[in-house]
Amino acid sequence: MFSFEHPYVLASIVVAFVCLFFCQEKKFSIYFPHSESLKAVAKSKQLLRNALKFLALSLVIIALASPITTEDIILDNSKGYEISLILDASGSMQQNNKFGLVKNIVVDFIKQRKTDKLALSIFADFAYTAIPLTYDKKSIIKILSHIDVGVAGRQKTALYEALFLSSKLFKDSQSKEKIAILLTDGRNNTDSVPLEVAIKRAQSNKIKVYTIAIGNERDFNAEVLREIAQKTGAEFFSTNSAQGIKDIYAQINQLEKSKININKYEKKTYYFHYPLGLALMLLFLYFWQRNTWILHK
Repeated sequence: MFSFEHPYVLASIVVAFVCLFFCQEKKFSIYFPHSESLKAVAKSKQLLRNALKFLALSLVIIALASPITTEDIILDNSKGYEISLILDASGSMQQNNKFGLVKNIVVDFIKQRKTDKLALSIFADFAYTAIPLTYDKKSIIKILSHIDVGVAGRQKTALYEALFLSSKLFKDSQSKEKIAILLTDGRNNTDSVPLEVAIKRAQSNKIKVYTIAIGNERDFNAEVLREIAQKTGAEFFSTNSAQGIKDIYAQINQLEKSKININKYEKKTYYFHYPLGLALMLLFLYFWQRNTWILHK
């Protein structure tokens, strides 16, 4: 990300521009008649010198403001939490804007997991990985903002397939803390992946799967969701309100609080020498032009 270490210094450019007109040096003047052509030449030369002087001074000020680019460097990544967010985007999630409410709550959750790797999976008629495990929270939030109900179909709920697919994201993971948070408002009604296979995949990769059911109890299978959570060492939650969903994600956030501080620092690259070098060139041109003009007057 490009920025300035001392951005307030840039205000001096305005001061330099004002001084260009009101802080000029006073000189002795000799007046004589029929000097219009000489004045025109002098005026054009003065305009050029003022432009060179202002540009050179502006570049010096930009150099003093210290233009930099910053890059976050993260070390020891294997010790952080890795979390897979699995969201139901079937047609029923459109009722009462459930999916929109869930997205807003999930975005808040993502922002709180600053030192963790996160992934996003979506399911409806089929399951797919929207973004694999990454530290780039901005990309996850941006992609999530473009996802809506119907992106994976509207008629079915491939819940077991979503759990199986999400578990595969951790296949080569070295993290000691692997978590999945599966949210749905319905029952699995596809036969793409059996429940036992999906649970075993999560167990083999040592993933704790928190399950969240939202809406009316008759719409989801609480026993299955509780089984998934218990067999993977996690918990099952259910709610029928937006505040309830928010509270559940907050509770999971506390239960799985990162205890390991990942080594993270900012790498700064400085670019002050570029405007400074250009300013020196313009100053040289300014003095050369001024001295040449004086010698030829």
